[in-house]
Amino acid sequence: MRRSRRLSTVLIALLASLAIPAAPVAASGHDPVLFVHGWNSSSSVWDEMVADFRADGYTDDELVAWDYNTSQSNETTAEEFGVVVDDLLASTGASAVDVVTHSMGGLNTRWYVKFLGGTETVDDWVSLAGPNHGTDTANTCWQTSCHEMRQGSDFLTTLNDGDETPGATNHGTWWSSCDSIILPQESTVLSGADNTQTACLSHSAFTTDDTVSAQVRAFVA
Repeated sequence: MRRSRRLSTVLIALLASLAIPAAPVAASGHDPVLFVHGWNSSSSVWDEMVADFRADGYTDDELVAWDYNTSQSNETTAEEFGVVVDDLLASTGASAVDVVTHSMGGLNTRWYVKFLGGTETVDDWVSLAGPNHGTDTANTCWQTSCHEMRQGSDFLTTLNDGDETPGATNHGTWWSSCDSIILPQESTVLSGADNTQTACLSHSAFTTDDTVSAQVRAFVA
């Protein structure tokens, strides 16, 4: 009888050790990061910065560079982005994500943060050369997303009404006086954000500049 009880105890302990946890365990020390490109671009623009994050100890599962249809409304993209956030939280077990964006990627992700519950799921949000208050260069393209990037558009009026940096989400922006795509260049600056003017960088250089990468990694750390 005693031997049978001992065997039962050993068997229970063995089964407990083999049990699969109900949810994945989040990595300690940092949030997973979502990278969102701009208009008419792709996730490949993030290759260098993703490598920098990986060198800092992030795993591949914690770094997601997302591709999306840049011609559609940024409101539609924001809804799709919410699904990506939920999937990353589920797969990593994290309670929040950090979001790093370039150009128009800042608009759809800001819409998610402000109107779709992102203040609860986004810890740090970064806009690199974002047309947060519109850009004159959007007057020369005709897709729905281009109309939304024009100064005074209904989309931007709604997005910028009231608090530009809502909730507990930390907002950071980076802009350059040499950016020939975001006009005026100060359009990127947001009230209530940590706004940084960079060295003389072209619009596309933000995602590959070593100084900007280091500053972004420090901001989300």
